[in-house]
Amino acid sequence: VQLQASGGGLVQAGGSLRLSCAASGSIIRINDMGWYRQAPGKQRELVAAITRGGSTNYADSVKGRFTISRDSAKNTVYLQMNSLKPEDTAVYYCNADSLSSDPGGEMVAAMDWGQGTLVTVSS
Repeated sequence: VQLQASGGGLVQAGGSLRLSCAASGSIIRINDMGWYRQAPGKQRELVAAITRGGSTNYADSVKGRFTISRDSAKNTVYLQMNSLKPEDTAVYYCNADSLSSDPGGEMVAAMDWGQGTLVTVSS
């Protein structure tokens, strides 16, 4: 399964961005999906996650400002980011807990990662 993230960019503090991440490949099912971020010199951290059933979980630092959603028919996860702060500056990565089939027809369970998209918030 391949994940393609998009939507990053440069925005002023207080602004908004919407990230998208689409999964493709021989997908049987996508379970949990999420967004992580990694700022320079820091460890990667969970930003938000969403289950197949739509239950969500957020890092305390983004609660009330970010909203995660998904379109299961399109195997796509979104992250709406409002009231952005300079400390939100990071590379954002999407991930997905996937079940797919390999060329031999065998089922493969994996945790897949997108390539990352840079979000820069200026003060």
